[in-house]
Amino acid sequence: MKNHRKSSASVEGNFDKTDMAILRILLADSRRTLQEIGTEVGLSATTCWGRIKRLEAEGVIKRYTVDVDAGKLGYQDSVIVQVTLESHTDETLYDFGRVLATIPEIQEAYLVSGDYDYYIRIAVRDTRDYERLLREKLYKIPGIRHSKSHFVLRVLKEATVPIASLGVSAAR
Repeated sequence: MKNHRKSSASVEGNFDKTDMAILRILLADSRRTLQEIGTEVGLSATTCWGRIKRLEAEGVIKRYTVDVDAGKLGYQDSVIVQVTLESHTDETLYDFGRVLATIPEIQEAYLVSGDYDYYIRIAVRDTRDYERLLREKLYKIPGIRHSKSHFVLRVLKEATVPIASLGVSAAR
């Protein structure tokens, strides 16, 4: 399992205002041309390309993707499922995570602290589809002690990385 927690010191000193501006532009529309991005941040297309390639090489930019409206594809509901496992051995946690990764309806899964072990966000077509997913997939995973489901009534906020709140060094 990956640990996504990083110390703030490992982030803040590595990127300047231009890097952050490039990232903000790409987050808003990753189809922008190098010429457009360069003009907006005050760099030539070649220099801008070099910065983007460096951000990719350093793993800051992980991939380019599209934002799809799940509802328009028939997935009208989201369910947040809290799961507690019977055991917490490394092998159990690894196996559970591996199985979750094979279920396409699972959009996100987090190993968390607190009363439950996992928070899982699932896309479903409706309540019958969710009941099917529980019977055919989720409850067939060995080791689940308890689960609790919550249907999302309304999404209040979906966001990307809060780049504007990151501190940046004055220069590289």
